[in-house]
Amino acid sequence: MKFHYICTECGHEFAITPDLMLCPECAKMQESDKPIRGILIIETEGELPADWDIFDLLPVEREYFPDIPVGNTPLWAPRRLREELGYPNLYLKDDTREPTFSFKDRASFLVAAFAVKSGIRNVVVASTGNAASSMAGIGAAAGLDVRVFVPEKAPKAKLAQCLQYGAEVVRVEGDYNRAFELSLEYTTKHGGFNRNTAYNPLTIEGKKTAALEIFKQLGKAPDYVLVPTGDGVILAGIYRGFLDLKKNGVIENIPKIVAVQSTGSPNLCRAVESGVFGDYEPSETVADSISVDVPKCGYYALKLLTEYKGRCVTVTDDAILSAQKELSSTTGLFAEPAAAASFAGFLKIAADVPRDASVVLLVTGSGLKDIEAAMR
Repeated sequence: MKFHYICTECGHEFAITPDLMLCPECAKMQESDKPIRGILIIETEGELPADWDIFDLLPVEREYFPDIPVGNTPLWAPRRLREELGYPNLYLKDDTREPTFSFKDRASFLVAAFAVKSGIRNVVVASTGNAASSMAGIGAAAGLDVRVFVPEKAPKAKLAQCLQYGAEVVRVEGDYNRAFELSLEYTTKHGGFNRNTAYNPLTIEGKKTAALEIFKQLGKAPDYVLVPTGDGVILAGIYRGFLDLKKNGVIENIPKIVAVQSTGSPNLCRAVESGVFGDYEPSETVADSISVDVPKCGYYALKLLTEYKGRCVTVTDDAILSAQKELSSTTGLFAEPAAAASFAGFLKIAADVPRDASVVLLVTGSGLKDIEAAMR
């Protein structure tokens, strides 16, 4: 198959090159404290083989990927939880099993492969913690030099991972937005491949692999997928995966996708309600991995939720921590707070979900990444 970039706003097409991150024209409309303008996604050209695998839908050949086992994570059928809730077709997509214990490895895996193919050695990323530790670990396997910009309040476990993997860690006074700005300043001045979520089109593309796996594991598209949501890139990736399958005639319908945000970081849900991104509210939530003031992929995430009749719900920190404990004590799956948000979201909307519906909860990171939150 062949691949090219397409702008999510103006629809212009571009060749995939290492130096192109955003649509040059739409990026000129960027406003301060608003989501990124001109986000690019990857479109496929050609017919998908009948015996397709996930690498057939990725824009980098298999031989460039590092030899670290990313993806193919379990899709649990949790008997006790199903019986307790009365949903016999409830599943857990367990990305705590990724090499660095988070969903972010899916994006880092593709970014690393693209860097290797392009002869790039230096990769830079801003993160609240998981994307940083992920890029550091996957980068180590690929032989890349990784520099990460993280807020000072990032969980210690995630910082420890970055250091163990050999990354250069820059701790930033301020929030994720400040780390994002500093990382862009660094690559503008010093060069390197910027892996920033949403800014780099490959991050959305890498995350679509979870949707492809879910289809392979179920043998069909589920009715519902609940996604912990901060900047909206995992949400966009899940949509992209199912849209690829629909485009190629593998499925007929896109699942109902539910974005779950913390009430302490609700800016995408606010936009879904109002139709626009107004002044953002500073984020304050125990779920650090979905704590973002300005959702970087906001415009595209809003477009997808609107076009495909998705839903955005908010849950309190207390509900998240309660869901974290219930998930652990009922299934044996210990999720970090952000990852447990999908379960908290399901508990909130369960009355609206038919009992026989197939429902997949994305569990996006290990609880061992944030022990302090769990100890509450």
